[in-house]
Amino acid sequence: MRTDSHSLYLYRRLLGYTRVYWKVFVSGLVAIVVLGLSEPALPALLKPLLDGTFVERDPQYLFWMPILIVLLFLVRGLAAFANQTAFAWVASKVVHDIRAQMFERILSLPASYYDRHSTGNVISKLTFDVTQVMNAATDVLTVLVRDSIAVIGLLIFVFWLDWRLSTILLVVVPAIAWIVSVFARRLRQLNRGFQANIGDLTHVLEESVRGQKVVKIYGGAPYERERFGHRSNRARRLFFKIAVASAANTPIVEILGAVAMAVVIYIGTSPQDSCESLTVGGFVAFFGAIAMLFSPLKRLTKINAPLQRGLAAAESVFQLIDEQGEPDNGRRSLARAEGEVRLEHVGFRYADEEERVLDDVSVLIRPREMVALVGPSGSGKSTLTALIPRLYDPSEGRVSIDGIDLKELRLADLRAQIALVSQEVNLFNDTIAGNIAYGMDPRPAEADIIAAARAAHALEFIERLPNGLDTLIGEDGLRLSGGQRQRIALARAILKDAPVLILDEATSALDTESERAVQQSLDEQRDRRTTIIIAHRLSTVERADRILVMDRGRIVESGSHAELLARGGLYARLYQTQFVET
Repeated sequence: MRTDSHSLYLYRRLLGYTRVYWKVFVSGLVAIVVLGLSEPALPALLKPLLDGTFVERDPQYLFWMPILIVLLFLVRGLAAFANQTAFAWVASKVVHDIRAQMFERILSLPASYYDRHSTGNVISKLTFDVTQVMNAATDVLTVLVRDSIAVIGLLIFVFWLDWRLSTILLVVVPAIAWIVSVFARRLRQLNRGFQANIGDLTHVLEESVRGQKVVKIYGGAPYERERFGHRSNRARRLFFKIAVASAANTPIVEILGAVAMAVVIYIGTSPQDSCESLTVGGFVAFFGAIAMLFSPLKRLTKINAPLQRGLAAAESVFQLIDEQGEPDNGRRSLARAEGEVRLEHVGFRYADEEERVLDDVSVLIRPREMVALVGPSGSGKSTLTALIPRLYDPSEGRVSIDGIDLKELRLADLRAQIALVSQEVNLFNDTIAGNIAYGMDPRPAEADIIAAARAAHALEFIERLPNGLDTLIGEDGLRLSGGQRQRIALARAILKDAPVLILDEATSALDTESERAVQQSLDEQRDRRTTIIIAHRLSTVERADRILVMDRGRIVESGSHAELLARGGLYARLYQTQFVET
């Protein structure tokens, strides 16, 4: 459980985002202070109002008191308006800044982070949690400052009127403070669980929407309904517990206040009471001030729930912001590599796993060589290629390009040398031209985009679309077939014209004719780049200069297609199995 000092740290860090907007923020704070000071001014006017007008019938009081009351409420109205508008503006700016910082961190997080956290949880932090933070950063601060000043002002006023009657408050206020602290700890714990559960709920929802075809075809609706219902019901239970803890807070405070008020009335009206110094107006003002104490005290106790919810959300938000981004300590730059890739005694294991995915892998891939990686599923092929753009760093050994250790290169310079097409094609809700030219600045000429699309044999279907290259393809390219999406991704890689091209099952969704055409196009350009191909269909790797056969994280065979067939090893067995199946 978090300590009060940690809560203070979280809140101070939140308020740190307001420094840039300090002028507007301070103006809002000044308005809050004015609003808070106006609270004790109301009962303070009661004493001269009653004694001077109704009792003494003083003409000066009769003239000025109505004007002062109108002026007081005018000041209160202007202060409330200034406070709300200033803080609303600051809140929107703070939320924007935090979201921008979170998104910047998301873009720089290593692949290992996404191995440990679901997409739904990350999205929930950026949408739901930040909204809760906004309430803690501004709304809660408004109540905290305004009502704290009001309570202090009212207490000073009642002690000034009659310190003996006011001593009863010395018992009630500490009791209220203790109750608030007890409920605060409970609310923080519940809100932390609630926000984590919202992340799980978002994750289930995202999986169900993205996989809706699989859900329908394989009859997964009952399973998804149960998963969603379980998490939704847990969110409901946690929300109800938060509501109960928050609701119980207020009546307890009200009961304590009512007891204090009853004692004051009893003592103040008792014949044995010695408070002769209080006039009728003074007693009504005293009683009114005591009554007015309950409203700010109730609001102060009610902010416990949004405060704890906001602090729990801030904890989640700052955890993401404080995550270590990809290590980018390289200082060397590289304009355009020759394309030599070398792995020296490379070993790799995923975080929190003991088994090695790669074990003492050493290989030299020469510039403009076409190398194919084949082997059973899980043999480490995709992991090996993921080390080249430094999506992961090796656990042991060294990976280099043109003899330069990848860790010595700036990440941007390294990744500028590499184009990747994977089996899981990622497209964006943009035009076809926008997807092919993705990330390129300045945007290439349309003629270059068309040439890349033609080389990937995508132009034949693009020209049949109503808007051609300007056709919007929908979320993740859902308006296109699997083969069309792969050809768009191939065109993107061809347009980048990087010296190293990695194709990870890049033609798996293509028909045989399209695959042969794409292979021919790659063959025509093979003298421009080093090409690394991963394929389960061995017919796609026959043209490779060299084939590396992997098994259980090691390279067990190396050679050309004909050499490996003649050797009669693992490659020959895999090829024979596919040949028989065909």
